[in-house]
Amino acid sequence: MHIGLVGLGKMGANMRERMRRAGIEVTGFDRNPEVTDVPTLEALVQALPAGERVVWVMVPAGEVTDAVVTDLAGLLAPGDLVIDGGNSYYQDDAGHAALLAEHGVGFVDAGVSGGVWGLENGYGLMVGGAPDDVARAMPVFDALRPEGERADGFVHAGPVGAGHYAKMVHNGIEYGLMQAYAEGYELLAAKDLVTDVQATMRAWSKGTVVRSWLLDLLVQALEQDPAFTEIDDWVEDSGEGRWTVDEAIELAVPAPVIAASLFARFSSRQGESPAMKAVAALRQQFGGHAVRAAGADTVTPAAPPTSEA
Repeated sequence: MHIGLVGLGKMGANMRERMRRAGIEVTGFDRNPEVTDVPTLEALVQALPAGERVVWVMVPAGEVTDAVVTDLAGLLAPGDLVIDGGNSYYQDDAGHAALLAEHGVGFVDAGVSGGVWGLENGYGLMVGGAPDDVARAMPVFDALRPEGERADGFVHAGPVGAGHYAKMVHNGIEYGLMQAYAEGYELLAAKDLVTDVQATMRAWSKGTVVRSWLLDLLVQALEQDPAFTEIDDWVEDSGEGRWTVDEAIELAVPAPVIAASLFARFSSRQGESPAMKAVAALRQQFGGHAVRAAGADTVTPAAPPTSEA
């Protein structure tokens, strides 16, 4: 199989490599000449086999995704397929699908989780679209998801929009989980009783009911910077937490934990907070997200992960 991939940033470049390791031919395009395989989007489309083109879009949500989908609508032909694997707002998916349908091009939305660790561990995939379109792209999904049964790490969640909706809720839950771990860390650190906070949280990572990959990452972050002296407590939100809270309000579904974790991120921009330093460190660990160095007024790029695993 031969697929086109638009966007070779932190996740896109790793996804290209994982697909290639699985035997899929990948032609990637990025504005960065140091990582792109072809000079233009048009050249990417021309490199793919006519009549069966599949193009995965992995660029920032919003205007950038809108522009790429619009350009692809004019370059692709009937029977081709576009997969949006970015963090697009689910309500935008219907418009993208309709635009592409005018040209006979299919559309699938794919929520992708795995961050900078997905190259080795695989990616969790939540997909929305017509069954035939999803089935056509299954070799790609199988290459990207974690090894094991197909049900592990992959779901065809429903029609167009369902994949990004599922990913939105996933990220809302992620907000709440990170906030809970961060508040627990601050409680341990605030009491002059627990003499080894890092080892205590490491002990939780095996056998307890609160063990998780996020907890493992927090322990790793503490090993690298035991008191979070090198990181500021400023924490950005990517938008999906806000969308999740908006949906909870619209549907009258009580979501106090997710809402509170979002508001906690807002408070992180107002004063120093050990808990928010822990959340900032977690986002850097699993996603390579930018952080602020302690005492800095501007955002600095995230350091590369210490391991590919």
